[in-house]
Amino acid sequence: MCQSCIDQSRRKFLTLSAAGAAAGALALSALPAPARAAGLLPTSLDPDAALAKLKEGNANFMKSPELCANALDKRRSDLVEGQAPWATILSCADSRVPPELVFGGLNLGELFICRNAGNIADTDVLGTIEYGAAVLGSPLVVVLGHSNCGAIKAACDVAKTGAVLPGFIAPMIDSILPAARAEMGKEGDFVANTIRESAKMTAEKVVRLSGIVRQLVEEKKVKVVYAVYDLESGKVDFID
Repeated sequence: MCQSCIDQSRRKFLTLSAAGAAAGALALSALPAPARAAGLLPTSLDPDAALAKLKEGNANFMKSPELCANALDKRRSDLVEGQAPWATILSCADSRVPPELVFGGLNLGELFICRNAGNIADTDVLGTIEYGAAVLGSPLVVVLGHSNCGAIKAACDVAKTGAVLPGFIAPMIDSILPAARAEMGKEGDFVANTIRESAKMTAEKVVRLSGIVRQLVEEKKVKVVYAVYDLESGKVDFID
């Protein structure tokens, strides 16, 4: 890509048009690629290919967890001026769930990652996901919960006992409470059921609240899925 093309690309911006005043939907009409390194184009992977690549990487992680990315110094230099990640991951901040490792020892520039306790889609996360999908061209969004999640356990405790949590932890887990309340009293493990249900509800929330992501999903340019990582086995269970 020549420098003039890069400069033109940088000057582009998202052009949004109304797709229905009643629904308040936004239609995405342009996908800019600001600050891309010379020759670095958006990924050619479609959503299904990106999902298959994550599954393959997780299988490799389970078989050979000592694998790691090589040539980080060169890759770092290649990415100074831009990035083109092929998947966006919303995962928990838990130190035992690093997405790059969980999905097979991926290199710099491959995953666009949001992390917070409980993998919650707040305003900042929704904006980040939109940026990844619309600006960087990431074709896949994965909401990744995990077993034995402390934030989910806290929400389950609040739902079950009315416990009062300190500081900002209480409002933080408010968005998890609907999942906990929906699963309370159901057959099976309360926490495990809530982990799965919360990931599902968060994936649905991303599509419901983001007109940008929703349009890309409708155009089959982006797929939004949810999954649960098992701390003991290392397996990521993608849930249909």
